[in-house]
Amino acid sequence: MTHRFDPAESMARARHEFGEHGGVNLSIEASTTFTVMAADEMPKIFRGERGPFSMQARNATGGCYLYGRNFNPTVYTFGRMLAAMEGTEAGYATSSGLGAIASVLMQLCSTGDHIVSSQTIYGGTFALLKEFFPKKAGIHTRFVDITDLTGVAEALDETGAKVLYAETVANPTLVVADIGALAEIAHARGATLVVDNTFTPMIVSPAQLGADVVIHSVTKYISGASDVIAGAVCASESFIYSMMDLHTGALMLLGPTMDPKIAHELTLRMPHLGLRVAEHSRRTQAIAERLREKGATVSYPGLDDHPQHELLKSMANPGYGLGGLLTLDMETIERANRLMEILQNKHSFGFMAVSLGYFDTLMSCSGSSTSSELTEEEQRAAGISPGLVRMSIGLTGSLDQRWSQLWDAYQEVNGKV
Repeated sequence: MTHRFDPAESMARARHEFGEHGGVNLSIEASTTFTVMAADEMPKIFRGERGPFSMQARNATGGCYLYGRNFNPTVYTFGRMLAAMEGTEAGYATSSGLGAIASVLMQLCSTGDHIVSSQTIYGGTFALLKEFFPKKAGIHTRFVDITDLTGVAEALDETGAKVLYAETVANPTLVVADIGALAEIAHARGATLVVDNTFTPMIVSPAQLGADVVIHSVTKYISGASDVIAGAVCASESFIYSMMDLHTGALMLLGPTMDPKIAHELTLRMPHLGLRVAEHSRRTQAIAERLREKGATVSYPGLDDHPQHELLKSMANPGYGLGGLLTLDMETIERANRLMEILQNKHSFGFMAVSLGYFDTLMSCSGSSTSSELTEEEQRAAGISPGLVRMSIGLTGSLDQRWSQLWDAYQEVNGKV
């Protein structure tokens, strides 16, 4: 499959917002509330006749803001940048990735509805679907092997699910979802395909493959500095607007609002996101290949022996590689912890910390950290071994320096140093 969509080109075509006084950068609109020039305008805003998605705004003859939790011009502009990246009609930024996920699913589902989800997803999302939703909202989820397309279809048929949920590349096992096939299966049954694309911004554009809603934890690669918590929803204009509705919108009423100062800061990081992602991918590919050559149990979708290597290649936009995460299976949690301690405390290779997309390498033992919400049985079913070390490969230092440190630590753990 050949894709002609380029996220960088799409973002470059998006309208550039100048500062209020002609500066090259967008100004920050820090106000929490907004004035109207005529009293009869305010009821129109509350009725949805004025606002960023109104016909008046599109025709540049009006379009008023009301209150910061509903819409803020700076946050709105950042959302348009995110939409351009994903190639969707609209986008909106939230205060966290999980806030985006919860709001989207609450918008799509009501009490008594079902979701079909990949069994291998971020632990926080898993807990939301398995524990919180059924107990607090009466929304139930069936977890499936997302690579078993027949099983996915059967689960949708049996449950009548409103939503099919997947991660482009699963956290932490790096299983790749066939977004095009999943879209066909979901749409044939009237379900909405929601895809978390946190691991592969720029690399994969799920909406171009048929996904209805694309979610990001902006905290990760889009931020790139592990200094802000943020999320994003990219979808059709009608869906985004429904989420901001004053009476029924999940984003409006649940309140996961992004601070405009954060949105402004993130607009300055978007232009070099593609460069960063490509370099993360280049280094991860090289390290994964060297680990495989040495006989280590490494998994990375860029390796030709990864089960979904060809699938990810077929979905990927050219020029950005195949991702910045790999896993190294050290078999036991003791060996995994020893490896990470040597890498951090002896070599300054990276940090023992959760999250990803940082400019330094971040390492965690997934089973006891970001996937600890899963029981041992659920972890086994998801393919998460006790000693699985997830590495988000950073950009600092030279590639050869970082490889030397990693291999030295690996040999020390194995008693060969």
